[in-house]
Order: sequence, then structure tokens, then C-alpha cells
Amino acid sequence: MAALLLQLAGLGAVLVAAALVLISIVAFITATKMSPLHRHEEEKFFVNAKGQKETLPSIWDSPTKQLSVVVPSYNEEERLPVMMDEALDYLEKRQKHDPTFTYEVIVVDDGSKDQTSKVAFKYCQKYGSDKVRVLTLMKNRGKGGAIRMGVFSSRGRKILMADADGATKFPDVEKLEKGLNDLQPWPDQMAIACGSRAHLEKESIAKRSYFRTLLMYGFHFLVRFLCVKGIRDTQCGFKLLTREAASRTFSSLHIERWAFDVELLYIAQYFKIPIAEIAVNWTEIEGSKLVPFWSWLQMGKDLLFIRLRYLTGAWRLVQTRKMN
Repeated sequence: MAALLLQLAGLGAVLVAAALVLISIVAFITATKMSPLHRHEEEKFFVNAKGQKETLPSIWDSPTKQLSVVVPSYNEEERLPVMMDEALDYLEKRQKHDPTFTYEVIVVDDGSKDQTSKVAFKYCQKYGSDKVRVLTLMKNRGKGGAIRMGVFSSRGRKILMADADGATKFPDVEKLEKGLNDLQPWPDQMAIACGSRAHLEKESIAKRSYFRTLLMYGFHFLVRFLCVKGIRDTQCGFKLLTREAASRTFSSLHIERWAFDVELLYIAQYFKIPIAEIAVNWTEIEGSKLVPFWSWLQMGKDLLFIRLRYLTGAWRLVQTRKMN
């Protein structure tokens, strides 16, 4: 009996090893090249408040603003105004209190089928195109791809990623700024502060079904086991990066959809960019584009493939790449 159990255990180990080899081969063969840093001709411009086209700046230009806020938006005509009203109210009051503070908000319409761009452009007309700009993508790239396009068009010394649903209270940007400053001295001027909902985990579990809770724990386990160590919440859409950290990480990004946050932080840890995780106020907002089961399944596959593709050399990290 013992001999049979040993044989079965050995067979199981062989099958697991064979499965890992097969998955690694599939990951290597199916690995796409790094998403091209290329803009459609129409994506090289933005329309100013007067309706005239102007050329977008580049992340590799010298910064001219203290803060850039990048808002990825896909079919967000209904939720975007609430977020924009809160953000701009805060930013305007901060600038009034401190005239040296300068900012811009870049709304990236990720190929929406609704009136997202028109809704966003009203804020451009109200506040001026020096403060609010709308970048309309010709096709849907995914959240990560949309943020990257906004980041590469930004002028800020610091760049904030903020979701269009307004789930995170915008004034919490001050918490991220403090977290970023606490990381000084920054190596090569690079640092990242991640908003975190980890402190709300017990409360969220109480409201979720057992199935969604199981998916959440499974995803968190895969993140920590395969990709990112020491960060409890990689998926919060509220992140603040120095300009140098943004150019380094986003120019190396492969994943453009939901799991892009994980690869972004994986890249940051690879380059030894210091990361702070900061608790923020967060409220779940209806209208999420995330389909629980299939989105989590896709992200789980992406996590496994992120690890395997870097491990096998199918993907390699480079210092910087410029967009054309």
C-alpha cells in the first residue's frame, strides 16, 4: 500500500511538473510583444477650449505643472461628472490657497460608445484647456493602455491615477503626497504611493457573497505568490507616481487591461523603486465594468503569464522607451 502511494505521489509530481512546463511553453509562444508606444494621428492632439487642435506634450518634456491627474474613462458619461466636480473643486480651492500650486486633469476617453468625451469637454470649456484636457482614443485599449496614453501626455512633476467613478475621496491625494515624501530620498527621483483599501477588507467581506470573497482571496494569493510582494492592495485605482517613476514603469508595461496594476508594481519592484501603501477613503460605486467571474479569471491568467513570461525571457524589462 505504501509503495502504491509513493508511486501515485511520484506520478502526481511528474504530471504537475509536465503541466508547468507546458504552461510555460504556451506562455512563451503566445507572449505578445510589448504594446507599441504609438499614437494614431488624431491622438497626437487635443482640442482646446476654443475648439482648436493643439499638439500634446510628452512625458519626456520638462514638467510644467506640479500635479497631473489622469482619469481613464470608458462609457463614463454618467459617473464622470461626480468625480470631476469633486476633483476640480478640491484642486481649485488648493490653488486659491496656494497660488504656486499648478495642476492639470487629463480625461482619457478609452474609445467610449457614449458621450464621455463631450461630458469631459464641458469641463475643459469651464476651466480652460490648460487645466482640463480630453484625450479621445480611436479604439479601446483597456484601462492600463488608457492611463499610459494619459501619462505620456502629462506635464506634472507628480502624476496621479484616479478612477472616473470617484470611489476614492479625491482630497486623499494629500495622504499619497505625504506617503511619497516619506520615502525620500528617492533613488533617481523615482517613488510610488499606492492608495489602499486593505483596511476595509473585513467590511467588504461582510457585504460580499462567499464566492466573490473566495475569488478575492485567490487573486490576492496569486498576486503575492507570483508577482508583487508586500503590497496588500494592488488594484486600487488611486496611485501617485513621480514623473521619473511613471516614465520608467509605463514605458516597460505589457499588460493594458485589468491586471496592468500588478505588472506596473512588479516592474517598480524590479527596478527597486520605493513604494508606499497608504490607506484611503473608498466607497463602492455602482456601474463597475468588472464582470466578477470572467474578469477575475482573466486577471488570474494574466498574473500567471506575467510571471512565466518574465521568468522565461519572453518579456524583458528595458530602461525607457519613447512614444512616436
